[in-house]
Amino acid sequence: MRVFLDFEASSLSDDSYPVEVGWVFEDGRTECHLIRPAPKWTDWDPTAEAIHGVSRATLEAEGEPHEAVARRMLDTLSGHELYASSPSWDGKWLSVLLRAAGLPRHALRLKDSELAFAKAADARLAARMPEAEAAAARAAILAQAQQERAERPVAHRALADAEEERRIWLRVQALAEAWEPRPGPSAAT
Repeated sequence: MRVFLDFEASSLSDDSYPVEVGWVFEDGRTECHLIRPAPKWTDWDPTAEAIHGVSRATLEAEGEPHEAVARRMLDTLSGHELYASSPSWDGKWLSVLLRAAGLPRHALRLKDSELAFAKAADARLAARMPEAEAAAARAAILAQAQQERAERPVAHRALADAEEERRIWLRVQALAEAWEPRPGPSAAT
């Protein structure tokens, strides 16, 4: 099953670490966890805090132990297709979390959400039109979905951002279902 996942982090530095993770399964089931920093996680950027709104004090008081969050992710997400809008950054923070919990850093792998969107369009277009037309339709559908995304503000909270990825995936499917194949050129008589 597809799962859309997002992290919020302490900063965008090399020493950054995850502060929140949220995910949503394609069927709509969700989870979100604030992550109490591991003892060696000291990086903090007030600019990042201003964006996601989660303070270090909140993490210390209300966050779940990083080991528990890592184990929950492994138990819940193993065997599923995991997608993120920024797999390089989210993958970095996933790796940091898993390593800090003593788990293999590649136990879970993230793919780019764009791949899930393209696959969703292709699955609905391929049987209805020639390959070249399906490719053009997919490009138009993805562009429309991304334009709609750009018109909404980014929440910068893990669950809300993961849910937005799922919403786009569902929207791509709806657009592809509704896409009308273009009639071919008519033969001259």
